[in-house]
Amino acid sequence: MSMELIQTSDLSHTLKVPGKEEHYHSVHGALAESMHVFIGAGWEHRLQYTATPLRILEVGMGTGLNVLLTVQAATDAQTTVHYTALEPFPLPLTITEQLNYPALLSWAPAQEVFRSIHAAEAQKDIAITPNFTLHKSLTPLQDFPATSGFDLIYFDAFAPRVQPELWSEDVFKSLWHMANHQCVLVTYCSKGDVRRALLAAGWQVEKIPGPPRKREMLRATKV
Repeated sequence: MSMELIQTSDLSHTLKVPGKEEHYHSVHGALAESMHVFIGAGWEHRLQYTATPLRILEVGMGTGLNVLLTVQAATDAQTTVHYTALEPFPLPLTITEQLNYPALLSWAPAQEVFRSIHAAEAQKDIAITPNFTLHKSLTPLQDFPATSGFDLIYFDAFAPRVQPELWSEDVFKSLWHMANHQCVLVTYCSKGDVRRALLAAGWQVEKIPGPPRKREMLRATKV
């Protein structure tokens, strides 16, 4: 079975996982969701603390949309970024070439950058732009070395009902140990057991307004 390409409410694409009622992004707007959860509540919020070079960890690179939007944001802010993206099951280029995100952005380099993201060799530091370095890792989160020093974490794994092992207290505790002081973790999920797992792992957690058709999301901070 192959991935099903779906146009969401804001005309951007998402992918439906074969054999499961699960999508890579919200059907109510993939681009809107990523802009709200990861750029607005994550990137922009974190820049209030400091605009110095940022180390970002993404759990679940998927379509690469969050990477693309962060490259654009870093370019606009003239901020240096080292971005580690975990994705044990990367999408083939035959699928990523069909995704329409670059065409929806008012940013001339979007198409070239998006192709560079997906063409980048895994397990190596690759310069996407002069100020943005991408390290794609094929390692699952549970096996990822406990490297310290992350300032911002995009937690974009599939939903807890699909990947329950990634939403545990132990996982969030591991991420807490990888995080710098004032590190911000954002996720689209607002389930009570996820919030409690974050709290038990030592994070300070807040519920904030969610993306379209979702009342709330979670933002956690290491204090």
